Amino acid sequence: MKQSLFVYNTLTRQKEEFKPLNAPHVGMYVCGPTVYSDAHMGNARTYISFDLIFRYLSHLGYKVRYVRNITDAGHLESDADEGEDKISKKAKLAKLEPMEIVQKYTVGFHEVMQVLNILPPSIEPTATGHIIEQIELVKSIIAEGYAYEVDGSIYFDVEKYNQKHNYGVLSGRNLDDLLNNTRTLGGQEDKRGKLDFALWIKAKPEHLMKWTSPWSIGFPGWHLECSAMSRKYLGDQFDIHGGGMDLIPTHHTNEIAQNEACCHTNPARYWVHTNMLTVNGQKMSKSLGNSFLPHELFSGNNKILNKAYSPMTVRFFMLQAHYRSTLDFSNEAMEASEKGFKRLMNAFNLLDGLKAGNKTEVEIEPIRNRCYEALNDDFNSPVLIAELFEATRIINSVHDGKMVIDEKNIAELKALMNDFVIDILGLKNEQAANDELPRVVDFIVNLRSEAKANRDYATSDKIRDGLQKVGIQLKDSKEGTTWTKI
Repeated sequence: MKQSLFVYNTLTRQKEEFKPLNAPHVGMYVCGPTVYSDAHMGNARTYISFDLIFRYLSHLGYKVRYVRNITDAGHLESDADEGEDKISKKAKLAKLEPMEIVQKYTVGFHEVMQVLNILPPSIEPTATGHIIEQIELVKSIIAEGYAYEVDGSIYFDVEKYNQKHNYGVLSGRNLDDLLNNTRTLGGQEDKRGKLDFALWIKAKPEHLMKWTSPWSIGFPGWHLECSAMSRKYLGDQFDIHGGGMDLIPTHHTNEIAQNEACCHTNPARYWVHTNMLTVNGQKMSKSLGNSFLPHELFSGNNKILNKAYSPMTVRFFMLQAHYRSTLDFSNEAMEASEKGFKRLMNAFNLLDGLKAGNKTEVEIEPIRNRCYEALNDDFNSPVLIAELFEATRIINSVHDGKMVIDEKNIAELKALMNDFVIDILGLKNEQAANDELPRVVDFIVNLRSEAKANRDYATSDKIRDGLQKVGIQLKDSKEGTTWTKI
């Protein structure tokens, strides 16, 4: 059953049939994290959404080059090109090298991605690793007449650009509206226009992260890195550019301007944006006291949480809402998702034990077709999950002897659940993993007992401390050693 994939394009504000530039190859660029703090749950939602897109396009047979950057320089405290670089500021406070901060939070980010079963991108470039490319991009923009220098800093001339291009094409706002709604801030006296933004910033003597350029010793503006790296790895124009919707008015708008100025084309054909995560109907924020980090959600160690939730419960919760819809977190919603996820995986675990009959009372192929229809409608994961619960109902009915299906349809049922639950939604069978845990831990505890018997106390302590770090606590007594999960 041949079906077309339709994707909502922020640029045109409508669903469009997905037609890659160079099928079966697909280029996809997603704005990655700024690694100066722990990954927050809003980030996690964005990367789970694009993981679904990456997985589904790959399932359809596309050869996807997925590029997700790491911002490790140039992201200032203010979008008005003011304040310190966030990583440099963190490094000064901690009395560390900036790249120590980068390493710490990059490792933490990758750990969260792995726990949530988010596949790594094809390429993960860093801003600091592409300074040369960013400098060359600035040279091109200057040569085209859309940038100017003031005392070693380079600024993009938005009003001049808007004379031939539509600066607000992505946000849907015209330049006059943008100018009227932009307040004049201190430190902008070097700029010709209120909307102008920095391409290269001359560093102050105390600035930690700086490089030599034709204009000054300084560092790149935040928006520049994505233009430079997407162009290097995906070309002047590629298929999908994405990120959170908060990037639309400034970061992605400025990316388009940079690329149009130097390459004479919008960098992406399809702009895809995820919506925000709220908490009990309110925006998630530290000032409101309603924010939490992924590891707090997994441990339950936060005052707004009633309990801990497993990583796959969290992933399932996020996939139950369409990526363009606001997703509201509450303990009640999480508990409902936990029940739904367990129901789905309990049925999955029954598949191998299903007995075939000599007839069939239901065909599985129509369910598979509807699963494809859901994902082909702008990656509609909630509708897909509803279809998978129909498959779950059938599995339970066959297992309970209330329904009969033949061997062919049992094979199709197994393929359906493997394709859509495991490969595309990226849900892991936590129950199967937990079933193996006692055997693994008992084996390790026995190794520790042997080490103690051999008076190898260093190894014994190392095993105990290592298990403690992964959530297994040992208790020694006269009767032996017992363990519990913490």
